[in-house]
Amino acid sequence: MLDDEALARSSVVANCTMNRERRLAGSNGYGRELGLDVADLITDRLSRGAGTFRWLDLCCGTGTALLECARLVADPRLRITGVDLVDFFAGPPHPGVEFVTGPVTSFVPRHPYDLVTCVHGLHYIGDKLDVLTRAASWLTEDGLLAANLDLAAVVTEQGRAWGRRLAGALRSAGLHHDSRRRRISRVGHLDVRLPFRYLGADDRAGPNYTGQPAVNSHYSEAHHPRPGHP
Repeated sequence: MLDDEALARSSVVANCTMNRERRLAGSNGYGRELGLDVADLITDRLSRGAGTFRWLDLCCGTGTALLECARLVADPRLRITGVDLVDFFAGPPHPGVEFVTGPVTSFVPRHPYDLVTCVHGLHYIGDKLDVLTRAASWLTEDGLLAANLDLAAVVTEQGRAWGRRLAGALRSAGLHHDSRRRRISRVGHLDVRLPFRYLGADDRAGPNYTGQPAVNSHYSEAHHPRPGHP
């Protein structure tokens, strides 16, 4: 099993092409993958007199979709942050869009977000559950978290999927997982730790349901859930 540093150098992670040129709409867009029209959500919220709307996109690739959204909504109250391991972002730049280069696992937010998304990015992260719960803690009181999560990639030390045990833990924690579409979501700020202890990642898991090679994340069951962070 690999630690985060070794995983970042993995050819599976480095050669991941799924998010590099993803657009906001279309057959491979955010709407199709998350079941969410991001631009409509933002426009509706801003039309109701909201202040600044902040969208955080984890594993954003080139950030093409983020730049498209900023130009489409065209509202100075919209602030978008994209985070990706590779410093290869699209252009031209937009004043409402910032890009952060680095691992999602060590990203530290400066403020709460009204929307946090991760389109297929969790497939290539080691400690998927930690990123997921941290992202939920970054939400505003009515913020939305939407991401793709394949429960088959969250496995025991021996490589067996946690399955119903994990699904039940997510549900009890206040996270909604759509097993058919392999999506996970949460509305509203949430401080929680799941009862699993991360052991390491396996980049030799092979293709997942998307057809692309992915990373399995190994966990043992914690006897007591760790307390939520403030």
